[in-house]
Amino acid sequence: MIEVKIDGASNGNPGLSGAGIVIKVNGNIFEYSIPLGLLTNHEAEFNSLLKALEICKQQFPDKIIAIQSDSQLVVDAVEKNYVKNETYNQLLTNIMELLQSFPLFFIKWIPSNQNKQADRLARQAILQQKQA
Repeated sequence: MIEVKIDGASNGNPGLSGAGIVIKVNGNIFEYSIPLGLLTNHEAEFNSLLKALEICKQQFPDKIIAIQSDSQLVVDAVEKNYVKNETYNQLLTNIMELLQSFPLFFIKWIPSNQNKQADRLARQAILQQKQA
């Protein structure tokens, strides 16, 4: 099973945004800090999950994945396959399509203080864009 922690961050709402992804598989830890451009914080959270699933599909296909996020909005949207806000609807559709690539997935909300590594990576992605 692959353990994935994700976080999206935005400097402003909207503002420069980044995704932080930590993937743990077979005792190895892979970290990703991905610049996302100008997004709202919620869009960054959805995009962090999308990017994590793209990475897992490419590098660890056909594995069970357990996702942890400190975004209640994202976790609820995936669990219910529903989101009220039209802006997030296409992102959710893309996420749900990618999730079909995996035999089984779990998603769980965790408090922010348990997601510091992914948060640090998301903020690092914002800094990369500011310095560019």
